[in-house]
Amino acid sequence: MKALVNFAAFQLGWFSCVLGAAHGRPWAGPLVVAIVVAIHLLLVRRPGPELRLIFSAMAIGLLADSLLLASGWVVYPNGEWIPGLAPYWIVAMWALFASTLNVSMRWLRNGLHISMIMGAIGGPLSYLAGAKLGAIQLTETVPALSALAAIWALVLPLLVLISSRFDGVEQLQVPDFVHADWRATRHG
Repeated sequence: MKALVNFAAFQLGWFSCVLGAAHGRPWAGPLVVAIVVAIHLLLVRRPGPELRLIFSAMAIGLLADSLLLASGWVVYPNGEWIPGLAPYWIVAMWALFASTLNVSMRWLRNGLHISMIMGAIGGPLSYLAGAKLGAIQLTETVPALSALAAIWALVLPLLVLISSRFDGVEQLQVPDFVHADWRATRHG
């Protein structure tokens, strides 16, 4: 039940960000995200590690989406806060996504290859959906989606590793694909 509620909250935040940006109200989504993330932090066992995960994801997302913006393949019509950087509403979406990693997306810890594949498929599909809804523009669709697939194939496994380190939902559980020596140093 916890995972279902977490997934539904993610969907609410995602649509709020995307539709808000698409309709000239880029501030609306981050407000919803702030509420969702605050509730998430109130409900977890240890909010400190979850907050570190969220800030880590926001930093990674800011870098990734700013690089996409610099490439010219992705354009964000709304929500610019600092010229040349990804808009604040998409950085909020990275925080929102991070709130799922130790709950509804916890299954991504089943293997590095799973998170790589899911990143390479799910990342571009999410951006394509955002483009179809009018929140972003893919100026050159094939190069943009290819870049997104490559970025997300790298970023998602990294976020899964970070989420296993900063897990405030459960006790520390290292993914199976992490080297046994690392697990021994963390638990011993």
